[in-house]
Amino acid sequence: MKVTVTTRSGRELIKGGLELSDSATVADLQEAIHKRTKKYYPSRQRLTLPLPSGSKERPTILNSKKSLKDYADGNAKELTVVFKDLGPQVKYSTLFFWEYLGPLLLYPIFYYYPVYKFFGYEGERVIHPVQTYALYYWCFHYFKRIMETFFVHRFSHATSPLSNVFRNCAYYWTFGAWIAYYVNHPLYTPVNDLQMKIGFAFGLLCQISNFYCHILLRNLRSSDGSGYQIPRGFLFNIVTCANYTTEIYQWLGFNIATQTVAGYVFMVVAAAIMTNWALAKHRRLKKLFDGKEGRPKYPRRWVILPPFL
Repeated sequence: MKVTVTTRSGRELIKGGLELSDSATVADLQEAIHKRTKKYYPSRQRLTLPLPSGSKERPTILNSKKSLKDYADGNAKELTVVFKDLGPQVKYSTLFFWEYLGPLLLYPIFYYYPVYKFFGYEGERVIHPVQTYALYYWCFHYFKRIMETFFVHRFSHATSPLSNVFRNCAYYWTFGAWIAYYVNHPLYTPVNDLQMKIGFAFGLLCQISNFYCHILLRNLRSSDGSGYQIPRGFLFNIVTCANYTTEIYQWLGFNIATQTVAGYVFMVVAAAIMTNWALAKHRRLKKLFDGKEGRPKYPRRWVILPPFL
């Protein structure tokens, strides 16, 4: 089979095209492109089918596990694909590790070291119990996230753009330092003991629930992270993205116990981001499981938060 690889501007990426066996897969094509270009390793490539001029439809993205014949449209001898450079890529596990490592290391610095002298505070610092429990809660959360990254999560995409490392680290590290600064400040005023206990107890329950949600999601995917199934069980019987729901509520528990403006701003921003992700996932699952052609129908569920919370 001859495969012509063009850029989105119509220029041939590889002059004369590539000759591949009739049984070749999209992954084989990606490897062949890599051998000829060196720079564009497979995870950096996005291959699509060409669209008619003026079409506003979204192009069909080639699945690396499928045969090239599946996209040949009746002509098994020739195929034209459109190449897009996704830029430098990193593994998702690498991305998550670095974005979570920052908050995990930064927060204890504000608790253990006299950093407030650099901000002009010279008075004596008294550490309240809520500040100590907040440290344990915070470090447990981000240590849990790192462990889940390497031992629980299965990713639908192998890699992420390298630029996301800098963006995500800026987000997590900045908020981590901002919250740590105020919760551990010598002038911090703690909430009453009952409110602290209720906040941390509720937050810890949500952290455990969040971990269980991730276990359920892991069991939905094959070992290579491919495929979609309807999430079921536990809170997934109520909301599509129970993992995001428990994530938001665990930060609500933290903020009830610590009560800082920085903490609540972080929770609101995170909730807005996760709600956007949840809406996209909800639409995708409803489209995949529409009850047509023998497919199951996606049940009626709230997207992220049930109405009574």
